Parts: sequence; structure tokens; C-alpha cells
Amino acid sequence: METFETLTFVVEGHVALIGLNRPEKRNAFNIKMLHELAQAYTRLEDDDQLWCGVLFAHGDHFTAGLDLAEVGPAVSSGAPLFPENTVDPLGLSGRPRDTPVICAIQGWSLTIGIELALASDINLAAEGAKFSQMEIKRGIMPFGGATMRLPQRAGWGNAMRYLLTGDTFGPEVAKELGLIQEITTKEDLLGKAQELAQKVAKQAPLGVQATMRSARMSVEQGFEAARDVLIDEARKLMESEDAAEGLMSFVERREANFKGK
Repeated sequence: METFETLTFVVEGHVALIGLNRPEKRNAFNIKMLHELAQAYTRLEDDDQLWCGVLFAHGDHFTAGLDLAEVGPAVSSGAPLFPENTVDPLGLSGRPRDTPVICAIQGWSLTIGIELALASDINLAAEGAKFSQMEIKRGIMPFGGATMRLPQRAGWGNAMRYLLTGDTFGPEVAKELGLIQEITTKEDLLGKAQELAQKVAKQAPLGVQATMRSARMSVEQGFEAARDVLIDEARKLMESEDAAEGLMSFVERREANFKGK
């Protein structure tokens, strides 16, 4: 199992805690960090005993964004941000991700920080967190998904309000925009995210993954595409060992013990 230089990767039960770990650089993403995050997401997706992930950051800030002095020339040259055959943490290309990720944000979350949250499934932020999709102030545009996902999430006018100005906004606005789902104290942030991840990981993982795929298909391909395969997906789940366990737990009035089979 590979080790990381710019991240931490800790497993607690069926949950993987993925920590951005360049606090001396405010967790700004260089090429190494981008590659390692893709490798961490790939490990999360490939390990059938990991049923939920938490993306968080060491230090005072989630991320200061991309280290453009290093990443900019790589993008201009046409180099991919993430290695081939890995799971793209931004969900734009390569292998899709069916394992849910909960994002816990504190301090500054600039550019790719917002886009990682938009690509995640449930997001929490600490009081006092600050967000900005500020590429427009640097003469460029967001290229990690914000131009597509923020209008979808927040509505056109609300998205353009921040995409076209690069203005900073706090967690209250982030919640109004649908970018985050809960605001916590900084002290409680990681614990709340872990608690939520453990709750997700108690559910039947095949059902969680199928739910993710159906919802993503509806968003990306349209209602009809998701509708057309919905019953077939549900029938496959009904034949699983976990579905039988779920039924027995209901009959026996006990908590289900799912195995992911």
C-alpha cells in the first residue's frame, strides 16, 4: 500500500480519512498533491471494505487553491491534472466514483477547494470559513467544475454573482447556495464529519453505491436516462445478501449487519 507525502490516509472501520497535509503552504495544491489525492480516491474506490470517505485538511485552512506557478504551466502544456486510470477527485474525467465522500472545510477554501466540495456528496464547514472562486481575478476561469456545478447547485444568478466577481463569501452564504449542508464550530468540524461518515458506512454499501449512480445519472444524463435503468438496478439489489439481511433485521427488530455482498 502506497504512502503519501502531501496527504494523510487513515482508516477507521469502513471509513477512510483523507487529510490534505501541506499546512505550511495553506494546503495549496502542487502537482504532487493533485496526483496523490487521485491515488487516495482510487484507494477509497477500490477497497471493498471502505464504504465512505472524509476529505479534510490539517492546519488552519482547507486550501489556498492551486499553486499556479507549478500547476499553470502543466495545464498549459496539456498535461493531465491526475494520473491515468485513477479516480478524478473533481469528477470530470477518468474513472467515476461510487463511494461517497464527505468534505470538511475550515479557514480559507479557494478555487479548487470549492470545486472539490462541489464534486463531493455532503459538505460541512466551520464557522468563519471563507470561500472564493477567484480565478477571474487572475485572468483565467475555473477549470475544475465550478462553471458547471455551481449554476446547477445554486441557480444561474447566484452562481454568476460569485463566479464573475471572485468575491469572498462565508459559510452562511455557502449554505444558502447549497455548497455546504451544515455549519459547525471549528473544534467540532472533523468529529461531525466522521460521525456522519460512520452513519453512512452503517448502511448497505451496495445500496449506497447504487443510489449514488442513479442520482448522478439523473443529474448528468437526465431524468429519463436514470428512470430507464432504475427498476433493473433495484432488482439487482433485492437479490443481494445485504437485502436479505436488511429484511431479517426488520423482522427481528435489530440493527442490520451489512457485508457489501
